Amino acid sequence: MKDLHDMTIPTYDDVLAAHARIAPYIHRTPILTSSYLNALTGAELFFKCENFQKAGAFKVRGASNAVFGLSDEMAARGVATHSSGNHALSLSYAAGRRGIPCHVVMPRTAPEAKKAAVRGYGGIITECEPSTTSREAVFAEVQAATGAEFVHPYNDPRVIAGQATCSKELLEQVEGLDAVIAPIGGGGMVAGTCLTLSNIAPHIEIFAAEPEQADDAYRSFKAGHIIADDAPVTIADGLKVPLKELTWHFVSNHVTDILTASEEEIIAAMKLTWQRMKIVIEASCAVPLATILKNPDIFAGKRVGVIITGGNGDMDTLPWIKQ
Repeated sequence: MKDLHDMTIPTYDDVLAAHARIAPYIHRTPILTSSYLNALTGAELFFKCENFQKAGAFKVRGASNAVFGLSDEMAARGVATHSSGNHALSLSYAAGRRGIPCHVVMPRTAPEAKKAAVRGYGGIITECEPSTTSREAVFAEVQAATGAEFVHPYNDPRVIAGQATCSKELLEQVEGLDAVIAPIGGGGMVAGTCLTLSNIAPHIEIFAAEPEQADDAYRSFKAGHIIADDAPVTIADGLKVPLKELTWHFVSNHVTDILTASEEEIIAAMKLTWQRMKIVIEASCAVPLATILKNPDIFAGKRVGVIITGGNGDMDTLPWIKQ
């Protein structure tokens, strides 16, 4: 594993270059509001809806930046990654647009909807056990066999610069924000948010939201160093992975606080979003709203950007429906 000294820390110039590079392959996603949720929370909430993004998730931003930034020689060997879902299908989408192979290692327990989407975009799946240890071991075998360029789901400067374009758009779409909150797993979106806001709006507070049952980022933040869980269990399947060196650099330097929510609170927030906003979001994306509802004193009276990171939920296993 590379440490931070071996990696390039992306700059805001990288964000500007990324936004220009990926513009033909992404949507400029809309901002939605809800007077009901504003009244319920006492805050003005502005939802940046990456569930309407290409491939259904924000991760297509970072994946496209990585894929379309490759030289022709590197691209010819294809790309490879490990992912529980949204990065896998986003990288498959981007690789398909460039006409190159994409090899993906996915946990066998990943949602079938996400596996189907990966295959639909032309991705080649190798399954692993649902742990970080298994994921990285199987991936090493796949990369050795293919020679493909590794595009890490989040610990990659190209990916972080791409994800940072989301908050760049948010600031262009909504004036006068006091805070921005996003879910945190590996920290790619939060790192990108830190990269953008620390450069062009350093007065805006940055919050990260995490499941109580996968709270390694919260514990890392409190301890001052990375604490990694190998195989946490939570309904928020996109938030099971640990922070890495590059994302930790941004989180530790720029995040105001990390807030957590229980499984029940996450499900309730997900259902509330479906009911009141009439949009499909996956469980991982409900964690920010769950933490806002849980901590009204932090957000009351503030204008808050809420990044909804994706909408690739499994329609056959909605958590509020008794199986």
